[in-house]
Amino acid sequence: MPDWHPSSLVSKWTKQMFIDGAWRAGSGPTIDVENPATGATIGQVADATLEEVNDAVTAARRAFPAWASAVPRTRADALHRLGDLIAADADAMAAIMTAEQGKPRNEAKGEIEKLAEACHFYAEEATRVHGEIVPNDRPGFQSLVVREPIGVVAAITPWNYPAELVGWKLCASLAAGCTIVIKPAELTPFTALAIAAKVAEAGIPAGVVNVVTGLGRSVGQALVEHPQVDKIAFTGSSAVGLHIQRSCPSVKRMTLELGGNCPMIVTESADIAAAVAGATRRSFRNMGQICIAINRIYVAEAVYADFVTRLGTAADALTIGDGMERPDADVGAMASAEPLSKTKAHLHDALERNARLVAGGAAPEGAQFANGHFFRPTVLADCTHAMRVMTEETFGPLVGVASFATLDEAITLANETSYGLSAYAYARDLTEIHRLSAELDCGNVAINTVDAGIMNAPYGGRKQSGIGYEHGREGLLEYFNLKHVRLFHGVGA
Repeated sequence: MPDWHPSSLVSKWTKQMFIDGAWRAGSGPTIDVENPATGATIGQVADATLEEVNDAVTAARRAFPAWASAVPRTRADALHRLGDLIAADADAMAAIMTAEQGKPRNEAKGEIEKLAEACHFYAEEATRVHGEIVPNDRPGFQSLVVREPIGVVAAITPWNYPAELVGWKLCASLAAGCTIVIKPAELTPFTALAIAAKVAEAGIPAGVVNVVTGLGRSVGQALVEHPQVDKIAFTGSSAVGLHIQRSCPSVKRMTLELGGNCPMIVTESADIAAAVAGATRRSFRNMGQICIAINRIYVAEAVYADFVTRLGTAADALTIGDGMERPDADVGAMASAEPLSKTKAHLHDALERNARLVAGGAAPEGAQFANGHFFRPTVLADCTHAMRVMTEETFGPLVGVASFATLDEAITLANETSYGLSAYAYARDLTEIHRLSAELDCGNVAINTVDAGIMNAPYGGRKQSGIGYEHGREGLLEYFNLKHVRLFHGVGA
């Protein structure tokens, strides 16, 4: 059996960064990386210095012309190789993720497999980037519109999906002909370093992909401010996304995939069993630490009591465990003390305002949970918009439920937020389905399912949930500039 002790998984990358195709020991202060299920330190990374950040960006800039001018098939072949290598080592990479992030190994392996899928998807898309010929108003002229890679991308990624959210940016960048510097979250840096090892094994040229570790306020900010970075690709909170916009000292292209406060509507016509199953999955998967998690649920009065009872029972039935020891657990530990503290604060606020506790509400009992960031999946009923759980992103295993009298009321409440990432609805009445699809004001609407995103369709938010798109052809096109070439050839003039 492989040695999947957390510290042994990551020891070779302790204090290492991947710059210009080589491993390099960081010289900055060290940051401990914790196993959130046990509280034990599994390794350390360095907080990159300004010199190291500059070296990574310089390497990416130096590698850009050759990578950008390579024929698309060359880039596609490299991405296919990368995807194959990742898929072949999915078990070990999943164990690394679990050790630093907390999700069960089976779930982590699924994320690694989605990373491999992204490699193959964007490999194929790389060969299908087309320009166009635009008619002119005078004979003898021709206008060509061509797409050219933007340049050097800085990808600043979060801890909740440390493989997928690197992969969306990495794969689209490479397919487009951009080079990239990745700054993973300091809570989960080793997953990104494991990806860098696969990049080297795949034979991707030096400097095309670089990984620097460290804190967002130092390393991330240095990338935002670096004059040789042409695009920022960021996933994280709305507050940090707004800070990036405001603090950028020069005009740069940006893709910002930010927070959500995602609603779910359950109408009287809905399949209640399916709605409960969907709500359980999307409210509590990854301990609610996902920007498209269901935060708040609005249920028609006629089916409200039944739905609440069933959801509470389903939440209590979820298994909780150390994701290393119980790879098939439904949920593992939360990634750190910070989201756990916010979850508890939102729970306390709601109970103070007369919400009804239906399920959860405390840490699981047992010595195996004593040192980790564990919390039971929690359901609150009779919630109102006076409660933080209904108006803020919790980013934890907590969901609030409220009743509604009319569909107009439900849609108004669902849209009553500054966020606009995803919304969910369960209904079997066709008129209700069309109204919900049309009137929910967000970038992704899932009807009778809670899987709001697929790789070949665009994924992005509105309002304070971000700008730009990932996934799909649209996600690839975010990494190109357009150029209009107007030519006078004289034929027919």
